[in-house]
Amino acid sequence: MPELDLGGVPRAILIDGVWEDLRHRPGLAVENPATGEVLAELPDAAPEDGLRALDAAHRAQPGFAALAPAERSAILLRAHALLLESKEELAAIMTAEMGKPFKEACGEVDYSAGYLQWYAQEGVRVQGSHGQSPSGRGQILLTREPVGVSLLITPWNFPLAMGARKIAPAVATGCAVVVKPAAKTPLTMLFLARIFQEAGLPAGALNVVTTSSSRAITEPLLADGRVRHLSFTGSTPVGKLLHGQCSAHMVRTSLELGGNAPFIVFEDVDLDRAVAEATAAKMRNMGEACTAANRILVQEGIAEEFAERLAARFAEMTVGDGLEEGTDIGPMIDRGAVANIQALVDDAIGKGAEALIGGSGVEGPGSFYPPTVLRNVPRDARMLDEEVFGPVAPIVTFADEEDAIALANDTEYGLAGYLMTDDLVRAMRVSRRLEIGMVGINSGIISDVAAPLGGVKSSGIGREGGVLGIDEFLEYKYTFIPHE
Repeated sequence: MPELDLGGVPRAILIDGVWEDLRHRPGLAVENPATGEVLAELPDAAPEDGLRALDAAHRAQPGFAALAPAERSAILLRAHALLLESKEELAAIMTAEMGKPFKEACGEVDYSAGYLQWYAQEGVRVQGSHGQSPSGRGQILLTREPVGVSLLITPWNFPLAMGARKIAPAVATGCAVVVKPAAKTPLTMLFLARIFQEAGLPAGALNVVTTSSSRAITEPLLADGRVRHLSFTGSTPVGKLLHGQCSAHMVRTSLELGGNAPFIVFEDVDLDRAVAEATAAKMRNMGEACTAANRILVQEGIAEEFAERLAARFAEMTVGDGLEEGTDIGPMIDRGAVANIQALVDDAIGKGAEALIGGSGVEGPGSFYPPTVLRNVPRDARMLDEEVFGPVAPIVTFADEEDAIALANDTEYGLAGYLMTDDLVRAMRVSRRLEIGMVGINSGIISDVAAPLGGVKSSGIGREGGVLGIDEFLEYKYTFIPHE
């Protein structure tokens, strides 16, 4: 396990290729959720700093868009190599500021590097089309152009992957960006920005502004009129607010918002596999993921045995500092998150649920919550409507396929879902009827750089990643060329 080294993280904001430490501004304190220790003091940028970053991006936009696709691709490939060279250093930083186990943080670096490589390849393949007008008067030419300056707002739970997933297609298409990282995990983004700078990204193409008040920065930027695209990953209430602000200037929006993922287990499945995949879907990132299994729906005939086996699996997990060897479950992002989890667990138990393991917070420093399995969770429990965002698996029973589908769809959210069955016909039939954007069949992990990620209903608009992710940063232009 490497020692934490913050020497590679700029303690500054990045505007027009210049790192500004703003020492005259009150600091933004970044804490380690495992210990409460302050890791770093960063600039707490003001609205005028955000507007200066927008000025820089706006100035850089024409030249960046004119850069040859192959040159932008080369920048991404250099950044890809630099990112992998820094894997352990960056993973330790991510673990320290966010809490996830070091091994999982290393996996996030690999995953993030994949986005840089993917969009380095996609960027040189952007094509339009041409053909003759049906009237015979001339040719119809369809071309793709960068949408323009983009505002990227990244979350705290995947501080590197979400940054890479947004920045990579922006670079590939020639869109200058202003990035506003989450206040709790800005160190990872600053490290990534430094890597892009070392990879040769032109000044002004990537600007990073750290702040304790997201609204104070983003509201003036969206009201300005020069931002042409917003990419946001975060909560549904904030996403709806931003969507409304974008309407004034018809800003294109890509929103990956909250989830309430069902994990459906039919009684024909192998229970050992079902438990393994449910653990993966629930415990990735300690449950702090919008795609995490939020509701474990199990057919009545196997519910008791499934619950016992899942509890036994959770009991094997070690809770601790993510930088310590052998840790499976790191701390939650802060004590407020622990309090929210506890309130949801208490509500469920108060309504009749039984805790097979866990069920109460861990004493001592840090913001830890233990792996928890609740069985016989009633359908009116709050945690079936709200994201738990923690290592808690609420088990709800269902009678048959129709009951499972109705229960799975009984939510305003529609981001991800999972189903376990050995019947392929049933798997496809149920998948078609689930009101969600992403489905995992007999798999608890669905994230892939080649896959378009996003949801329906209150879980968002647009798609990121895969072949569709680049479309969010491109506009179509139609040109008519007469024959005479």
